[in-house]
Amino acid sequence: MPQAVVIEAVRTPFGRKGSAFRETRPDSLLAGALAGLCQRSKVAPAKIEDVVTGCVTQAGEQGANVGRLAVLLAGFPVAVPAVTLNRMCGSSQQAIHFAAQQVAAGDAQYSIGAGVEHMTRAPMFSDVGGLDRLNPELAKFNLIHQGESAERMAEKYRITRTDVDEFSMESHRRASAAAREKRNREILPTLGLDVAGIQVTLTRDEGIRDTLDAAKIASLPTVFRPAGNGVVTAANSSQISDGAAAVLIADREVAGSEGLRPRARFLARVAVGDDPTLQLAGVVPATIKALKRAGLAIDDLDWVEINEAFASVVLAWTRELKANPEKVNPWGGAIAHGHPLGATGAGLFAKMLVGLETTGGTLGLQTMCIGHGMATATIIERI
Repeated sequence: MPQAVVIEAVRTPFGRKGSAFRETRPDSLLAGALAGLCQRSKVAPAKIEDVVTGCVTQAGEQGANVGRLAVLLAGFPVAVPAVTLNRMCGSSQQAIHFAAQQVAAGDAQYSIGAGVEHMTRAPMFSDVGGLDRLNPELAKFNLIHQGESAERMAEKYRITRTDVDEFSMESHRRASAAAREKRNREILPTLGLDVAGIQVTLTRDEGIRDTLDAAKIASLPTVFRPAGNGVVTAANSSQISDGAAAVLIADREVAGSEGLRPRARFLARVAVGDDPTLQLAGVVPATIKALKRAGLAIDDLDWVEINEAFASVVLAWTRELKANPEKVNPWGGAIAHGHPLGATGAGLFAKMLVGLETTGGTLGLQTMCIGHGMATATIIERI
């Protein structure tokens, strides 16, 4: 059976809502990531047999199979197909899974797992119109806003406002240090606009704060609950962002014969369902399942990327799994660099791969909480 390996992984910088990428269409943003992926890997686009694309809000400029439109805009041959999927926040992580499964099944020798989300030009919920538009029969599952679920996570694990605010500041500190030291080699320099509308080249994520005011962060009001009865604020939640990312997967034997160096192989790929009301806790069973499948323990891991949808999610996961916090999001996470929904999975994957290589680590885990009570998890081994 063919072995699926990672050849290259890239992402655009993640832009703040309404900022650098405000005039860039999502299909164009993804096209740049796809073209950059092939340029860096030196793999001709004609060799790509499929582009699996994650995107959450498939409406407006992100509708009509945005993956296929980006393939055409990237200058790939028209023979290269693409499909767009929605597993909510885990969409592009799932796209990587599907691309790897294509290769492992022998259905493709080269496949791309990618993702895009332009939350400025295709606002969240514009595909459905809000939770109140869901089937009324779903009321029995109490499908509340994720922010309230994050509050319930904090209650369950006795996480305080101080805990989440300190975590938020640490995310920015780590991300700022990584950006300052130019560690994020996975980032493709990408054209955007400054505040005056002048074209600039972005080389780092826009949302990272290099200086922090602890008193200001502590003074922010809670968003989903009255003051004194909650912990979730804008500062300890992920940022609304725009971005794209892409990962090239290949048959190890074929890639080797063509002079390409595999960078990692997959040890586990899982998706799980969990409590749809608490909804953000699925990262725990997803991690347990992935570790079991890979035959590993939590302490075996050298690097963990867990999406910082809310600080309470990561803190709860760390406490439940008794993980070493120094290995969790070592270069910061979505609280600092942003969370362009459908692109985040592939973006975190690319960051994890570069992080393992930079630190000499071998084993990496990526996991993401997903709306309606799901989660994805991936374990890779650096080659």
